[in-house]
Amino acid sequence: MSDRSRATCVVVMGVSGVGKSTTAQFIADALGWPLAEADDFHPPANIDKMTAGQPLTDADRAPWLRAIRDWISDRNAAGASVVVSCSALKRVYRDLLREADADVRFVFLHTSEDVVRDRLRKRSGHFMPSTLLGSQFADLEPLAADEDGVRVDPADAPQAVAATAIAGLGLPVPSDPRQSTSNGAS
Repeated sequence: MSDRSRATCVVVMGVSGVGKSTTAQFIADALGWPLAEADDFHPPANIDKMTAGQPLTDADRAPWLRAIRDWISDRNAAGASVVVSCSALKRVYRDLLREADADVRFVFLHTSEDVVRDRLRKRSGHFMPSTLLGSQFADLEPLAADEDGVRVDPADAPQAVAATAIAGLGLPVPSDPRQSTSNGAS
């Protein structure tokens, strides 16, 4: 479970196009914590593969997830709580992220495939084509009851989704996020 004496990492998870980046940004802003986009940790070979419409395998994802885990540990070693936007589709991926030296908690954004497909059609400038959405839903293992986190429907405005996630995790929101205490402890 959670160890509130360590720094916290909130991982905003779900399929591509569900609103992870936007929600994670609002959470990071509200808490005054740094944000990392997991997409920035992909090696070029992964990006090339997805751009070509090929789904990633577990072997493709392993070094990417280890890099994210290590980034979380590095930040948290200095006492800095962080927010990460990462698909974390499978339990085994989340288990790897939980190996970080931090109190890793999850916000699972979930809605229907049709809603996400519509969002992806409206999105531009991302390397992941909407044709891979089906494979992401096929790989998706919802957050289990024994995993530290909350499930949130991203249908509301992003600020409301972030507020619901923060409240669901029981995280204190500083009155001035720019002067937030970094460890996330309550």
